[in-house]
Amino acid sequence: MLSFYRDFCAELPDELGTQAAFIHAPDGSGAKLCAVAICHCGADAEQADTDAAPLRAFGSPAADMVQRVPYPVANTGVDWLFNPGTLNYWKSAFFSELTDAAIGTLIDAFERAPTEMCALVIEDFHGEVTRIDPTATAYPHRQPGHNLLLISQWTDPADTDACIAWARATFETLAPHMADRSYSNYLPADEHDRVRQAYGANYQRLVELKRRYDPDNLFHLNQNIDPS
Repeated sequence: MLSFYRDFCAELPDELGTQAAFIHAPDGSGAKLCAVAICHCGADAEQADTDAAPLRAFGSPAADMVQRVPYPVANTGVDWLFNPGTLNYWKSAFFSELTDAAIGTLIDAFERAPTEMCALVIEDFHGEVTRIDPTATAYPHRQPGHNLLLISQWTDPADTDACIAWARATFETLAPHMADRSYSNYLPADEHDRVRQAYGANYQRLVELKRRYDPDNLFHLNQNIDPS
């Protein structure tokens, strides 16, 4: 399915956004599933159906929940995955290419997921976001492709070491398939050294802005750009 998803993403219109994920079934059964979430923002309902049709026709899905809903409903569709009180450790980077080998590594890693709250998410980047000059905003990574969001979650503090170790080991195994690009919102607290990577060529300009507007680094409880 992930190979199909990769090819499907290559032809998407701007109006159709997608994410693929390895998740555990929300019914508590522990079943491991591969899912694709979509959001079509086009005004033409028939065109939206046409654009989504190849995905919906693929294979024999365990469930097809695609329907027209208000945006707030679409935006909260996976809130069940992020329950209050859970402990989290995330890793993230962009794929250099979503190859069959990378997909195989993701599958092997998900088989070893330590809890049923763990997930591996693949975000597709295409359309207008890739047409903006990398220096036009703080965010520099404008290449078409896919981003990985590796989510390790658990509720029992006794599982902390195992869950963090799974995330780190998975990320290390995926390293040959990843680019030196990352999204700052997904970096864990112990990866401050990757902040410069997250802002790329814009980092020094952001340091200069920080020195101008926040020289004492009041706003530091984040993946921080240190004015010093």
